Amino acid sequence: MNKKKKIFDFLVYVLIFVFVFGFIIYTGRHSAFGKFVSGVENKAFDTRQNLILSRKQNNDKIVIIAVDDPSYEYITENFGTWPAPRSFWAKLINGLEVANPKFIAFDLLFAKRLETQDKGDLELIEAVKNNKNVYLSMNFDNYPSQIRKPPVLPENLGFDIKNGGIIKNSPYLHFKNCRNAMDELLEVTSNFGFINVTRDEDGIIRYFAPMFYYNGAFYPNLTTMIAMKYLNISPEHLHVDKMNRLVLDKDHKIPLNPDGRAIINWYGKEGTFEHVSLWEVDNAINRSDIEYLKQKFEGKIIYIGTTVTALSDVKSTPVSFMYPGVETHATFLNNILDNNFITHLSFKADMFISIVICIFIGYLILRLESIPFSILCCAAIIAFYLVFALFAMEFFNLWLGVVLPVFSATLIIIAAYIAKYLLKSRDYEHTYKLAVTDGLTELYNHRYFQEQMILNVQNVCRYGGVFSLILIDIDFFKNFNDAHGHQSGDAVLRQVAQTIKRNIRTSDIACRYGGEEMSIILTNTKKEDAITTAKKIWSAIREKKFELADGTRTNVTISVGVAGMPDDGKTPQEIIEYADKCLYKAKQNGRNRVESKV
Repeated sequence: MNKKKKIFDFLVYVLIFVFVFGFIIYTGRHSAFGKFVSGVENKAFDTRQNLILSRKQNNDKIVIIAVDDPSYEYITENFGTWPAPRSFWAKLINGLEVANPKFIAFDLLFAKRLETQDKGDLELIEAVKNNKNVYLSMNFDNYPSQIRKPPVLPENLGFDIKNGGIIKNSPYLHFKNCRNAMDELLEVTSNFGFINVTRDEDGIIRYFAPMFYYNGAFYPNLTTMIAMKYLNISPEHLHVDKMNRLVLDKDHKIPLNPDGRAIINWYGKEGTFEHVSLWEVDNAINRSDIEYLKQKFEGKIIYIGTTVTALSDVKSTPVSFMYPGVETHATFLNNILDNNFITHLSFKADMFISIVICIFIGYLILRLESIPFSILCCAAIIAFYLVFALFAMEFFNLWLGVVLPVFSATLIIIAAYIAKYLLKSRDYEHTYKLAVTDGLTELYNHRYFQEQMILNVQNVCRYGGVFSLILIDIDFFKNFNDAHGHQSGDAVLRQVAQTIKRNIRTSDIACRYGGEEMSIILTNTKKEDAITTAKKIWSAIREKKFELADGTRTNVTISVGVAGMPDDGKTPQEIIEYADKCLYKAKQNGRNRVESKV
């Protein structure tokens, strides 16, 4: 019996497990639930990124020349407007080249020639032409052709990527139009990259696109282009491997999400990379302060971009809501050089982790008897996993899902405790039934009879009303046992008990009083009605053929005594005594009869 109970309990927990994960998979198909999980998961990612910031070190070879608030005012004071004239940027390039920087990258667009500043355009073109380490920007969009005719970009800007379908087919990376640079710049240099960024639904930048697809060719992000030049990587070697990683070389691989984007590993809040104000650099160039320029920029990768909120190039990121756009490019470059991107495990991996956690939690709940202790253990398991997920991101750059495992574990805990409560209730009811039931006849036992007698007397005394008692004795049962054996006697006792139960109401309480005696408590029943019931039982037993242990059949008879409250007594003892006297009278009068008066 105990083994069957364990198997049943185990099957119940398995069904709960299947139900919970079936529910998760079913609801996961609905976009609203998926968006909710994705939103919470993104916030959990942001929290982990902020917790591990202090233990990260950015690359000090990357420097940002910032168009900050003082520099913005400096330019508008000197030139009357923003943007600064092209001649200013030409002078900046030539002045920085004196310091021998590794690269100069503009997170700024030089889209069209400015006819009123034709000389400045020519100076910029000449500066870019003469300095092969200068990199410029363009950006893609999906403007309709009626607004801007999609330009045909020079062939030397695009290239092919083997197995690049993940990029080609991504809605984030496939574009129909382009805001290109002025034609003369495209003629003098192929050092162009694209500066598109993508935001999640909450407006936060967590992903970066290393490549884009436009008009039949792949084009690099500005930062990807710089990294390729820095690492001396030829475009024809680029490919996407079986693990969905954009392979630059054997030591530098960018893991891609199913949408072709990479997950940025952030190094700190805004200002993590060294910022040098544009106005300070311009002043150093004007006074030919080569020592200052070399100290700041020699051998460095320079990004030039705006950090002014008014110029709309401040982004929301997991680590800051006021993160300069130019610094996102610096962070992306740092990720490439350190091979330090975050890899997000798949939904299948999250599901597997959830199953393992839920199995462990379910086992604990099943095994531990103490509910407070088991809840504490379950909470400890969830807390341990959250800490493990934090360490996985810090030391292994793995983004382990936390929403699905925690949500699954919570559902399992709730469902398992409900099941445990119901199973325990069932066990309690079964144990209680065993405690108050006679094993042979399956009638209630003498202990339960005494409890119910007290309860019925109390109810009549308190609320009024009536109840009756029937006592039954099998005639000459000792002689029957001696003649036919105890097994036949037990068979008769069982059949008499079943006959009694078939001839009373479900509200009536049939008990084995002792030996061959049985009793019936009839709640809210007048004595006259009890006499009718007694005669019905007496008649049914008299007419029944009882099967004995050897297969033969015989008749038995019963003697019956009936008592009622309040007429025949005020206490349980008085009522039992009256019914017993009636039963004794029935025996004296020849047995096989019903008596209700002493």
